[in-house]
Amino acid sequence: MLHPDQRYIDALVNNDTIVLHELYQKYSGKIKWLVLKNSGTASDAADIFQEALLSIYNKAKTQAFILTCPLDAFLYLVCKNKWMNELSKRKSPRVTIDDVAVYNLGEDPIKQVEELILNEQRNDLLNKKIAELGENCRQLLRLSWTGKPMEEVANILNVSYGYVRKKKCECMAKLTAMIKQSDQFNSLKW
Repeated sequence: MLHPDQRYIDALVNNDTIVLHELYQKYSGKIKWLVLKNSGTASDAADIFQEALLSIYNKAKTQAFILTCPLDAFLYLVCKNKWMNELSKRKSPRVTIDDVAVYNLGEDPIKQVEELILNEQRNDLLNKKIAELGENCRQLLRLSWTGKPMEEVANILNVSYGYVRKKKCECMAKLTAMIKQSDQFNSLKW
């Protein structure tokens, strides 16, 4: 069932500055408290809050995202997961997050947060490996992923249609192998 806080998601998608200002006023303090309490700075909190909103925006923009719980709880879980990931990257030993029973959201919102974080991590790995490909492969794959017909891609690259098809398969195979060889591959449940 659609939660009344869906209006904040809609405000993100539609860049409604009035409602977005309300969102910042209403929720950023709790995120700041979370990060400050757990070895972070005010700047870290602002970054985590922005990253969370961007993640939610991207999910809402690319999928039919329906908020089924209070935004407060959902945003807190997204930020908490993002901050925990950041702390693990920094290898910080002082983590005191103790809020397991604070929100009873049911399984669906928690699953949505986990899926959101997992998809972001997958995209990060994919982008990292794309950057490691040669320029020709990067250009070919990016052009082919825009939805252009392969004939048009071949014309843009000034090569034959057959070459583009063969090269795309080779580039995709190389990218796939690079991703599968990554230390992160198994943890991302691909």
